Amino acid sequence: MNIFNQTGKYFALLLRVFSKPERHSLYVKQTFNEIENLGVNSVGIVAVISIFMGGIITLQVAYNMTNPLLPTYLIGLGNRDTLILEFSSTILALIMAGKIGSNITSEIGSMKVTEQIDSLEIMGVNSAGYLILPKIIAVVLMFPLLYILSVFFGLIGGMIVGPAVGAVTVTDYLNGVQYLFNPYYVTFSLMKCLVFGFLIASVSAFFGYTVEGGAFDVGSASTRAVVNTNIMILVWDLILTQLLL
Repeated sequence: MNIFNQTGKYFALLLRVFSKPERHSLYVKQTFNEIENLGVNSVGIVAVISIFMGGIITLQVAYNMTNPLLPTYLIGLGNRDTLILEFSSTILALIMAGKIGSNITSEIGSMKVTEQIDSLEIMGVNSAGYLILPKIIAVVLMFPLLYILSVFFGLIGGMIVGPAVGAVTVTDYLNGVQYLFNPYYVTFSLMKCLVFGFLIASVSAFFGYTVEGGAFDVGSASTRAVVNTNIMILVWDLILTQLLL
């Protein structure tokens, strides 16, 4: 019964979040602040992780191609499709759930236990909309951009590591990256990013907004938020893959 209770509270909170805002200018300003805090500040970690993962994927594909009949340009193709279809969308979403999601939960949870949210309600402000809606918009807007950056840096990482260890030449790698490219894979992954961005922001905000107790409970809520967000990302990854591919 607890899962149905939590689900009901989650959708009830979303109704409050997407209700008509009191002052649009405040929401716009807050949205740009969240884009910087949650999106722009995540570019560095996305670039570092993607470069290393691109190199690792390239090496793993190369080491598993023991058959001499397989052309080496397939190494670039394997890295490209892995990044586009799964790593830069789903795996990156799982990583961002830990970084962005825990940030959102702890921020809103701290405001809840220190009664700042109650103060907003007393002043007649829709606290759910003011605190959560800009975060959802910011993450949904930024996540596709982070995905594109992740694919780019992942391909760069593969192009650096592959030739450096003698697994593939730069020419063969680039030929593989361009070989049999399907633009729909990018479209499919961008659609997944929109869903994942919404899940990361909304689920994390829900756990922060509904926390009760003190500082210890905020930490527990952050952990539950990350775990539940990761589960929802994997569930929706399965659903969207079945529906769209």
